[in-house]
Amino acid sequence: MQRFTLAEMADLFAPQPQDRPPPSASTDAPLADRLRPHELSQVIGQDHLTGQDGAIGRMVAASKLNSMILWGPPGTGKTSIARLLAEAVGMRYVAISAVFSGVADLKKVFAEAEAMTLTGRRTLLFVDEIHRFNRAQQDGFLPVVENGTITLVGATTENPSFALNAAILSRAQVLILHRLDAAALGKLLARAEDATGLRLPLTPPAREALIASADGDGRFLLNQAETLFDVSLPAPLDPEGLGKFLMRRVAVYDKDRDGHYNLISALHKSVRGSDPQAALYYLARMLVAGEEPLYLLRRLVRMAVEDIGLADPQALVQCLAAKDAYEFLGSPEGELAIVQALLYIATAPKSNAAYTAHKAAWKSARETGSLAPPPNILNAPTKLMKDIGYGADYAYDHDAPDGFSGADYWPDGLAPQTYYRPVERGFEREVARRLEWWDRKRRERAQP
Repeated sequence: MQRFTLAEMADLFAPQPQDRPPPSASTDAPLADRLRPHELSQVIGQDHLTGQDGAIGRMVAASKLNSMILWGPPGTGKTSIARLLAEAVGMRYVAISAVFSGVADLKKVFAEAEAMTLTGRRTLLFVDEIHRFNRAQQDGFLPVVENGTITLVGATTENPSFALNAAILSRAQVLILHRLDAAALGKLLARAEDATGLRLPLTPPAREALIASADGDGRFLLNQAETLFDVSLPAPLDPEGLGKFLMRRVAVYDKDRDGHYNLISALHKSVRGSDPQAALYYLARMLVAGEEPLYLLRRLVRMAVEDIGLADPQALVQCLAAKDAYEFLGSPEGELAIVQALLYIATAPKSNAAYTAHKAAWKSARETGSLAPPPNILNAPTKLMKDIGYGADYAYDHDAPDGFSGADYWPDGLAPQTYYRPVERGFEREVARRLEWWDRKRRERAQP
């Protein structure tokens, strides 16, 4: 344990700025700060956590907090919840940001928290953007969490499964915050109007448009509302006027982060589920947010071969043609080609028979990769090869009745396998008939 001088101990035990409830925000503070809730019941849109039956509500009722990770989009109340949790159970509140803090800062916080335990005062450490700490830094929390020196409350907008160490996740409960829906954002606007004594200069449709533009982010909504409160307008704005007055919000989307993978997963599954309307929505979400169109085209090609295959062979042709069209036209004209390809594959008959056959054949090849093909189907370019039987008794199918010999092409030691099983949908229905005809002919030729 780190040792302190008497003067240092006096400083530690004195009331610290982060120990005290935050003072009421001044009138000069941003509206979002002035409207921060003063108790958990005032947190909007997270009743599933803060309510009496929610995980946080039960912890507060028992006056016992466990370490937790608050995972949710921006502007959903993560920081407010952490501060109010500490106040609700009488814990010392310390907040740091992983963006601005390093190992030295963490050591200082841990040492102060350990010293405070001597007075019976427990510390709640709130770590904003905790996913920005590297793996080694995250491991540094483990000893002080395990021995109770701190109760860790981390906040992240990234999927904890990918962004945080398994060791932290095993010691902290992951609580998911919801993006604020229209009703919750409406309450927030009403609270802002009550607090300021002003009314937003908007028509009802424009008010709905303002709420929709926030995309679930309460902080963004309040910042936009504050801009509107600060102006004097001759008449309420309609949706078109609001769009001209306010800057359009850039979609929250990081191409190498969780939102990227969530949206491409939603797009793929919408195509697989033959829902072209939902597929169009997710395609638009990604393109509007700045996704690389060629990345999306590569994924469409993948969908064409994985989820459609020979049920509609034109699906692959459409996707490759869309790639060529986009490269020829560029944006925005070429995006229509992407839309056409998406609609084609979303409405095409579905089959994963080729995908399943691929996996099964590769598995079989790995297990039996040393088996030689039968000699009769091997080429014999030299006399020696002919002498040892290469190519002997090969049945040339074009000389056989119906152009089909029914020969056995499988290696000795491996019975004929069935990897590809076409479905009774689309063009694969015809493929299935062909396979059935060939199988029947093989059985007939095999009979004495």
